[in-house]
Parts: sequence; structure tokens; C-alpha cells
Amino acid sequence: MTTSVKAVVTDIEGTTSSITFVHEVLFPYARERLAGFIARNRDALAALLDEVRAAEGGSDLEEAAVVAALRRWIDEDRKATPLKTLQGMIWRYGYESGELTAHVYDDVAPALRRWHGRGLRLFVYSSGSVGAQQLLFAHSVAGDLTPLFEAYFDTRVGAKTDTGSYGRIAAAIGLPPAEILFLSDAPAEIAAARAAGLKAVRLARDGQAVAGDVASFDEISVI
Repeated sequence: MTTSVKAVVTDIEGTTSSITFVHEVLFPYARERLAGFIARNRDALAALLDEVRAAEGGSDLEEAAVVAALRRWIDEDRKATPLKTLQGMIWRYGYESGELTAHVYDDVAPALRRWHGRGLRLFVYSSGSVGAQQLLFAHSVAGDLTPLFEAYFDTRVGAKTDTGSYGRIAAAIGLPPAEILFLSDAPAEIAAARAAGLKAVRLARDGQAVAGDVASFDEISVI
């Protein structure tokens, strides 16, 4: 597949990195450490914990109830900014201690380096917090990939299924939507990006491809 663009925005889960790594490694790692992390940092986390209380409809929720809510959100894979921020903080320790090393597919790093070398501007848009995104790419099995990316976007710019999110990303990048290629494994995200005027390609890493999908970054040619 060949397309003419000036920038590439990539999702992470199911696109650059396996869903298994996220759900079977990262999520359990954070889930097991939530209570202790909050207990050690409750003052610094006060505003964030109040966001969780507000979302749960009870400003007087005890800390144990907040932790229980966050664990439930993890189990539901809820795209909630307070949860994603907390997870990113916990994962930072895991990456920096060497307990965690991020998975990326074998085709990802060579393609990103190739595109970057040709002058394409590279960005990330994921439901995980910006901090978590940076940690993952800084501690990947392919080495530190963060120098390849110009900027990162998370749910603060909007939901990934919201067409308006992609318009805001295009405005932040400073390019017409038609000059931006978005990569994701999620059909609803692809549809939202296209509705905003971006070019979009779906990665079918699980083999469940339909017309127009690709199985790896190797199948994407940008000019």
C-alpha cells in the first residue's frame, strides 16, 4: 500500500505492540501495585483520586473504595484519564527498574527509522497516558525509539473514536488532515480518522484482515 503523506500518527496497542503485552503484562503489573502506590503517594495524588471519586459519584469514597474502583476499571479496560495517568506512574518504576521491557513488533522499529530518515514527522496517539507512551518506546525490545517521535497524544485530546479528536491532532501538528496517515488496529478509530479527513490504514495483526488492511508496517509505503 502506497500513500503520499507528511506525517504518520500511530496507535500502540495492537498496532506497534501486542495486545497480549498490554493486557497480560502491563495491566496486571499496575493492578497489583495500585494500593501500595496510592498509600505511599496519597497527598501528591489527591486531585487525581478526587477525579476517580467524582467519576464514581461519591466524593466521600474511602481510599479502599477508590482502589477497588480503579481495579475494576483496569478489568474493564476503561479509557479513563485518571486510571491511565496512575498506570503510567506505576509502569515508570517497572521500566526504570528493569522489571518491564516493552514489546514492539519486529517490523515497527525499522519502518519508523526508515520513515524518520526520509523526513516524515512521526507521532503517537494512544489511550494510554503520554507518560506511559514515552516509557514504552524508551524501553522497548528494539531500544529507545523516542527520538523518532515529535509528539504524543492521549485521551486529553479526546476519545479515539471521536472524529473531533483527529481534527485537533491535525491542528496541533499543523498539517492538513489529508497529509496525515493514522495507523490503528481498531476499525472504529480508523473510521473516525477518515471522517476527519485523515488517511488511515488498519493493522490486522491477528490475521483477521479485510480489504485495505495490512499485516505489518512493511506493507506500508509512504512517499
